[in-house]
Amino acid sequence: MSWVRRLTTTALSDDPLIRSMSYQSVLSAFAEGAFLTGEAVFFTQVVGLSPAQVGLMLTVAMGAEFALAVPLGRLTDRVGSKRTWVWGSLLQAALFAAWILADGFASALAIVTALGLAASWSRAGRNAYRIDVFPRETRVRGQAYMRAARNVGYTLGAGFSGIALAFDDLRLVHAIPLFTAALLVVNTYWITRLPELRTPAREHAQALAEAAGHATERRSALHNRGFVAMSFFDGVLGTHQVLLNVVIPLWLVAETDAPKVLLAWLFGTNTVLAVLLQVAAARGVETVADSLRAQRRGALCFLVSCGIVMVTHDTVGWLTIVLVWVGHVTVTGAELFQSAGEWGLVAELSDPERRGEYQGVLALGTTLGTVWAPALYTFLAMSWGPPGWLVIAALVVVAAVGIHPATRAAERHLARVEVSAAG
Repeated sequence: MSWVRRLTTTALSDDPLIRSMSYQSVLSAFAEGAFLTGEAVFFTQVVGLSPAQVGLMLTVAMGAEFALAVPLGRLTDRVGSKRTWVWGSLLQAALFAAWILADGFASALAIVTALGLAASWSRAGRNAYRIDVFPRETRVRGQAYMRAARNVGYTLGAGFSGIALAFDDLRLVHAIPLFTAALLVVNTYWITRLPELRTPAREHAQALAEAAGHATERRSALHNRGFVAMSFFDGVLGTHQVLLNVVIPLWLVAETDAPKVLLAWLFGTNTVLAVLLQVAAARGVETVADSLRAQRRGALCFLVSCGIVMVTHDTVGWLTIVLVWVGHVTVTGAELFQSAGEWGLVAELSDPERRGEYQGVLALGTTLGTVWAPALYTFLAMSWGPPGWLVIAALVVVAAVGIHPATRAAERHLARVEVSAAG
């Protein structure tokens, strides 16, 4: 387990607050990763659902999250980011424990939908808190450490669940959600120990805005069309995950002569690089200009990956293996830089009094920017071959160009809101 210790050490900072929040990230990701790894077995062999029912259930839950993303963000602003994070985490723990009561499709659908909404609400609070608790110069750096820590946690959770599954005992599978629930209770306590935010109450901020003759509705994140557009383009640039998890594996199996065992090495490489290099990729990202530069770097890595993987259709032997591996490394670079750019843009372009609502709009926009990608990218790559990869690359170029004017429009909107509130 020396490699785990190395990854954990790399994922932790010497800053006490970042370090504490990184430990919390490892813990919560461990809990979630343990269940996610075994959920297919749990749903089918413990709850008794068919694969079609599992797919329908998860689709309905994701639809509910999408529809309620903005209202949950607004609720976050009313309740407060840290309080939302605490109550959302506790609610998740209760709902994971409720899996022992699931005995069919209806009960499973109710639990998974409520769990998705609780996770979405908790995530909005967590992300808003992370923006406000750090000074500007360490915001993105802190996010990078926590992203690396979550990768460590997911890896540990997957390993734990894998051991449980290896025993082929349904009693152990049945206990996994209870284990997850217990860890999330500890996670909730950990969150309560984090510093309180020293910001004005939302009600006081609203009163000041209204006293200045400012219409509260104009501050709505949905009225910031530049931010909505930025979120969409950011979602498109974030489709590197589709390449990573869906398209490249399918391409390797169906269109190259590379051995299937290479897939394990590819995903292992991605995990290690995501832990070791996320902080380095985020270094120096503080301003809007820095964030856009990171997005451009991520897009360039995305394009290089498309070009490298595209040619493996006609290569053979070790050359194919090396090129596919390099293509996976470059798409991991896209993940690291795009994530850093997103954190910086969201922190800089969110109205401080509506952090939660802006998180909801971000979720809305990025979903619209990614939901179509698995079907389209798979069709383009597998049906069109090399020309299809060029179309994927062209879509990434459009998003990389489009995110710049969208970002500037979001900046102008916030400036107008501030002037209006001050007047």
